Amino acid sequence: MSRGFDGMGAAFFDGDSPEPQEISLHIAAGMLQIGLDDGTTLRWPVEEVRQLPDLAGRKGTVLRRISDPVARLYVEDLTLLAHLPQLRRRSPPQGRGRLAAWALAAVAAVGVQIGFLVPLLADNLAGFIPPEGERALGEATFGQIRTALDETGLNPLALCEGPEGFAVLDDLARDLGGTGELRQEVTVAVLDHEMINAFALPGGFVVLFRGLIEAAEGPDEVTAVLAHEIGHVTSSDPTRHALRSAGSIGVLGLLFGDFAGGAAVLFLTERLISAQYSQAAEEGADAFAHAALAEAGINPGALGDMFETMRAKYGDSDGVAAHFLSHPSLGDRIDAARAEEEPHRSYAPSMSETEWRAVQTMCD
Repeated sequence: MSRGFDGMGAAFFDGDSPEPQEISLHIAAGMLQIGLDDGTTLRWPVEEVRQLPDLAGRKGTVLRRISDPVARLYVEDLTLLAHLPQLRRRSPPQGRGRLAAWALAAVAAVGVQIGFLVPLLADNLAGFIPPEGERALGEATFGQIRTALDETGLNPLALCEGPEGFAVLDDLARDLGGTGELRQEVTVAVLDHEMINAFALPGGFVVLFRGLIEAAEGPDEVTAVLAHEIGHVTSSDPTRHALRSAGSIGVLGLLFGDFAGGAAVLFLTERLISAQYSQAAEEGADAFAHAALAEAGINPGALGDMFETMRAKYGDSDGVAAHFLSHPSLGDRIDAARAEEEPHRSYAPSMSETEWRAVQTMCD
C-alpha cells in the first residue's frame, strides 16, 4: 500500500533546531516516509509511531518514534492516524540492556570491594595499628559483645570473677604465649554464659565461655582451646577479622541505608563471636597450639581430644566443634594434633585437681 498525505499543516522537528522543517508524508510498505526539503527521506515503521498527549489549542497532533527520544512530527491531517496501528500502545522501556549492564557492574564492584579490596586493606592496615589502638578496639568490641549477649540488652553480660580460677588461667596464658611473640600481654576473660564457645579479640583478649568449661572432659581440653586462641592473637587474626567485618558492613550499610549502624553493630558482634577465620589462619592457630602445649610439657594431642570430645557430644554442627570447624576438615585437625604427640614422652597435666576445680567453679 502507498498512500500520500497533504504536507500542508505538517512539520518535522529534529530536536536539534527549534525551526520546523516542511515535509511531505507517505505511507508505503509499513513505513511512514517523511520527505524533507533537502531530499532526505526518514522512514519510521508504523508499529513504532506513538501519539503524544493532545496539546491545548492545537487542532493537529504530535507523533514520535519510540527509538528517537527527541524528534517530533506535527500533523493536522488526522486521517493519517488510521494507518498507524500502535499509536496509543505504551512504549517499551528504553535502555533496559544498559540498565542491566550497570546493575551487574554495580554488583560486581561491591563484590570486588567486599571480597578483595576490603580484606587487602584490612590485612595491610592491621600491621600499622599501634598496640594501644588495637587494645582500645578490643575493649570497645568486648563491651559491645557483652551487651549483645545479655538477655535484656541493657546491661553487660556478667563476667566470672573467681580469683583462684583466674590466677590459673593467667599463668597458663603467660606460659603458652612464650616470650617475644606477642605484641601485648594476653588478657583472659570468662563470660558467665552457657554458650560452648571461645574467641579472641584485638588487643590480646581471649574470651572463654562458662559453657565451654562445663562441657570439657578435663583441664587439658580447656588449655588447648586457650592455646589455640592465643595462636590467633600472635598472628593478629582478630584485628584483621574485625577490620574486614567492619569494612564489609560499612559498604553494605551504604547500600542499604543503615547509616546509624545499629544493625551493623549486631552483625559485627555475631561475626566476631563466630570468628570464622580462613583455612590458613585456623591451621596456623592449631600449629601454634601444638607447639605451645608441647613446650609447656602438656600433651599437644589435647587439642585433638577437645575436638573429639565435642564432636562426640554435639556432632560437627554444634558446640565448640562448630566454632573450630571453619575450613579445615575436623578429622584432619584431630589427626594433626595426634601426630604431634611423642609416644615415649611423659606429659604433665596442665592443671592440678585443685586448680581445675578452681577454674570449674570460678563462675559460682
